[in-house]
Amino acid sequence: MKLEAASFKGEADPVNSASSPAHSKTASPAVVLLSGGLDSTTVLAIAKSEGFAVHALTFSYGQRHSTEIDAAKRIARSAGVARHHLVEIDLTLFGASALTADIPVPKDRDLAASSPSSKEIPVTYVPARNTIFLSYALALAEVVEASNIFIGVNALDYSGYPDCRPEYIEAFEKMANLATRAGVEGKTRLVIRTPLIALSKAAIIKLGTSLGVDYSKTTSCYDPGPGGEACGRCDACQLRLKGFSEAGLEDPIGYASAGSARGR
Repeated sequence: MKLEAASFKGEADPVNSASSPAHSKTASPAVVLLSGGLDSTTVLAIAKSEGFAVHALTFSYGQRHSTEIDAAKRIARSAGVARHHLVEIDLTLFGASALTADIPVPKDRDLAASSPSSKEIPVTYVPARNTIFLSYALALAEVVEASNIFIGVNALDYSGYPDCRPEYIEAFEKMANLATRAGVEGKTRLVIRTPLIALSKAAIIKLGTSLGVDYSKTTSCYDPGPGGEACGRCDACQLRLKGFSEAGLEDPIGYASAGSARGR
């Protein structure tokens, strides 16, 4: 992989979309963390709807599959972002997660609020992942002079990850303004934008649909099949299916088990 001007080890994938407002010289830049999933794609649509020139940031971090990276590339191109940065890091060096180590992905967990498992932090949690990702986003924001960093964290319909909570985001934003030249010199106050943090998955899907998001391009599954089909049984699939069901919509992606798109 080649070394980019922003000192990221990865591939900057320029998107050719001359008609996109993202290429307007007057548009303010923003950094959007784009995983290829439902939430981050909705956040990308929100940033675009606000007129930002989006610098999408995607990570190949040693996760179990490349399905989400492929999805992120498709979504970035379709959205006409100003630039898509694909960064390679290797979190398998640390492991300790079902997404970065040889640990089975939990299936068919009871995610009801009243269940004991809903209070547990599952083994799909990747240690400090959002802190690592946001740190890269912070560096990129300084380089492109962006004051807004968008991330699709959610503290309502989620798996209980500690780095998705409002208090975590508030603390990181405070740190960001203490630890950067832009913040210290007072030129820019960096803001971590979390427009989905208090929304249900159904509300997120309805919002994205109203913004024209094509959810058939997205992927959420922690353990997809060889063809990229979702398992329908991991936490991410369960939450996604529940969201589409409550939104009264059919999930447009493929599932390994028949009937999953309708919520089984």
